[in-house]
This record gives sequence, C-alpha cells and structure tokens, in this order.
Amino acid sequence: MAGWLGILTAVLGGALVSGVAVFVVGRRLERRGAETAARLAAAEVERLLGELRQKLTLEARADLLKTREEIQQDADHRRGDLARREATLDRRAGEVDVRAHDVERRGGELVAQQQRVVEKEREIVGRLERLAGLSAQEAKQELLRGLEDEARSDAAALLRDIREEARKSAEREARKIVAIAIQRIAVDQTAESTVAAVPLPNDDMKGRIIGREGRNIRAFEAATGVDVIIDDTPDTVVVSCFDPVRREVGRLALERLIADGRIHPGRIEDIVTKAHGEIEAGIVEAGEQTVYELGLHGLHAELVKLVGRMKYRTSYGQNMLQHSKEVAWLAGIMAAELKLDGALAKRGALLHDIGKVLSHEQDGSHVQLGIEVATKYGEHPIVINCIAAHHDDVPHESPISVIVQAADAVSGSRPGARREAFETYVKRLSQLEQIAAEFPGVEKVFAIQAGREVRVVVAPDSMDDARAGELSAKIARRIEEDLQYPGQIKVVVIRETRAVDIAR
Repeated sequence: MAGWLGILTAVLGGALVSGVAVFVVGRRLERRGAETAARLAAAEVERLLGELRQKLTLEARADLLKTREEIQQDADHRRGDLARREATLDRRAGEVDVRAHDVERRGGELVAQQQRVVEKEREIVGRLERLAGLSAQEAKQELLRGLEDEARSDAAALLRDIREEARKSAEREARKIVAIAIQRIAVDQTAESTVAAVPLPNDDMKGRIIGREGRNIRAFEAATGVDVIIDDTPDTVVVSCFDPVRREVGRLALERLIADGRIHPGRIEDIVTKAHGEIEAGIVEAGEQTVYELGLHGLHAELVKLVGRMKYRTSYGQNMLQHSKEVAWLAGIMAAELKLDGALAKRGALLHDIGKVLSHEQDGSHVQLGIEVATKYGEHPIVINCIAAHHDDVPHESPISVIVQAADAVSGSRPGARREAFETYVKRLSQLEQIAAEFPGVEKVFAIQAGREVRVVVAPDSMDDARAGELSAKIARRIEEDLQYPGQIKVVVIRETRAVDIAR
C-alpha cells in the first residue's frame, strides 16, 4: 500500500511538472504570436498613414494652386479698375484746369466790366447833376423826402385797412352781443308773450279737461293749435302758443267750455269754431274802428285786417294796436305843425310795424315783411319809406318818414309804455345802482325814470371835474358790457361843493 502511494505520488508529481512546462511553453508561444500581430498591425498603420499623408499633400497643393489663381485674378481685376479710375481722374483734372482757366478769364472780364460800370455811373451822376442842378447830397435828400411821402401814404393806407378790419370785427362782435342778449332774455320774454292763464272753478275741472285717456285735451289742442299746460298750480291751467290769435282763440274756447261744463270732442269742435269766428270778426272790427278813429280812407281790406290783428300782438309788453294808434296821433300832430300831409303821416305811422303781425308766419324781419305787404296792396311810396326807414335800415326820403320815426320813439320810450316782468325790472335797477357804486369816489347812486337814468353823486374832494367826466364814460361803458336793456340809459355824475356859513 505504501508502494502504491509512492508510485501515485511520483506519477502526480511528473504530471504536474509536465503541465507546468506545457503552460510555460504555451505562454511563450502566445506572447510571440501577439508580438508578431502587433508588428504587422503597426506596419499596416504606418502604410495607411503614409497613403493619407500623400493624399492630403496632393489636395493641399491643389487648393493652394486654386487659391493662388483666384488671388491673381482678383489682383488683375483691381489693377484694371485702378487704371480706369486713374484715367478718369486725369480726365477730370484736365477739365478742372480748363474751368479754372475759364474762371480766371471771366474774373478778369468782370473786374474790367465793374470798372467800366463805375466810370459810367460817375459819368451819369455828373450828367444828372448838370441837368438837374442838384448835387449828390441834395439828390439824396430829395430821394429821402420821396421815400418819406411814400411811407406816409403806405401808412395811411394801412391805417385805413386796419380801421376797416376793426369795423368788420366790431360788426361781428355786435352780432355776438345781440345773440347773447337774445339768449339771456329769451326765457322771460317767452313766458310773458306766449302764454295765457285760464282760471278754474276747482281742481276737479283739470281731470274733465284732460278726459278719459287724454282724449279731450288732445281734441282741444288739435282743434286750436295750442298747447294746454296742466300742472300743480291750483285752480289754473295755461294755454301756450306763439301765435297770439290762436292763443286767444284757445283761451276763449277753454273759458266757455269750463263755463258750459260739457267737455267732449264734439262739443270742443263746436266751441272752438264759434270762438274762432268771434275772434276773426273782432279783428276786422278792431281794424275798421282804428281806421275810422284816425280818419283814414282807401286802406285795403287785408291791411285793415292786419291792423286789427295788432290787437293781439305785443312788443316789450306794449300792445301793438295801441302803440300804432299813439304813433299815428303823434305823427299827425307833428305833421300839422310842420304844414305837411297829416293823413299820409298817420297812414305811415299806423302801418310802420305792420310786419310784426306776420313775423310768426313768414321768414324775414318785420321791416321787410311790412314793405312787402304794403307794396303788395299798393300803398303810397312815402308810406313804404316810413316802414323801411323807421329803424334807419334805409335813408329817409321825406320829412314824413322822419316824423314817423320820432313818434315811434316817443310812444315806445315814454315811462310805463313798455312793461317788463317785475322781478326783471327790480333786478335791472339794482344792477344799475350796484355797477355805479363799485367805482371809487362814489357816495350815492340813484336809478330814476324807470331805469332810464342813473344819477351818481361823488365826493367833491376825491376827484375834479375832468375825472368826473371820465367816470361817467366809464360807468356807461360798464353798463353796456354787463347789462341788457331796451333803449338807452343816461349816466349823470354830480360833483357838488357846498360852502355854508351863518351870518349873525
């Protein structure tokens, strides 16, 4: 057994030695193969690198040659361009030389020509002095005088133009002021001249006037052409209309309907028809009565009717029919004193405002409408001129038209002739006194003659007579700027010094 173990040990030991030897030999052989493969791969890489270097060298040489050719072509092109520019510059330099020579030549000619002009001027001045007998200084003074006269003439013309422009501007400003005045007084004037109040027995009557769903008031307004205003005012309704005749028809018809008590559309039409007929008959009767009172004959029937319509027309609160009759009486008296035709003066005075009864129906001023209607019905030319000239729109052609204008002013401006609302009247008087009292040196102010005159009492030691005159002008201008008023207002400044002593 021990022998076998020895043998086995020996065999295993030999086998192990053999295996180690084989492994060592294999590793050596493998290392040699790897080294051989590495040498072959390095040689292949070296070969490939050599081919690549050769290829890159050839491509670089080709690019270099191409770039060199492009640079050469660009240089050739630029050299050609430079050559062309040099040729152009040489040509222009030649032209400049020619022009400079020409300028030098012309400069010499101008100098010579200037010398000839100076000599000619001296010759002409000497000849003019010999012919005119004036020296150069005297001629200069004469020229200055001529220029001064011309400047004065131009200044006068400019001053005339400025005055004309100022006049036009003044007309524009005047129209503006008139428009503002119309705007300020429109409400008060409308309230005074376009409405009429109708009293009611009780407030229950308002419901009957309106009717079921408003049928009665609609029928009444349609039949009369007026507006019926029913508000919270106790026991009163208001009839409003710009046409005074229609307003009077509406007022009369409404009063009769209220008195009758039967208010329905059918009854309204009957009452309105009767009221209209009565008013028309009253207009004709008023016109005929006026013509009869004035002793006029041959007046056209339509003109008589228009005269009667004045009964329902007012101006500044003054009844137009009464105003026209007053003007006619005054004009007749003046004409008789001057030995003129009294009947013609009365005729022109009666018709001078006839256009006002047409101003609600047609366009145009009452003067234009009056001229048209008087011409249409064949009135005398002097009568037509009285209508046209009573506001100085056209020149007066006869003394009668002047008389009519004066009579119109007397009737319209007398105290109490033309009323205005009490509140407006009191306000205007207060403003008059307030305006005058604002100036320094004023002690007391009194508005008299219904506001047509303002008397201003000043302290005598605060101003002299000259300054008192200036104060009256300043107050008048201030009133013109701040107030709107009919007619004109006189401003009287009173400066009084009183010396008082007592004899014992």
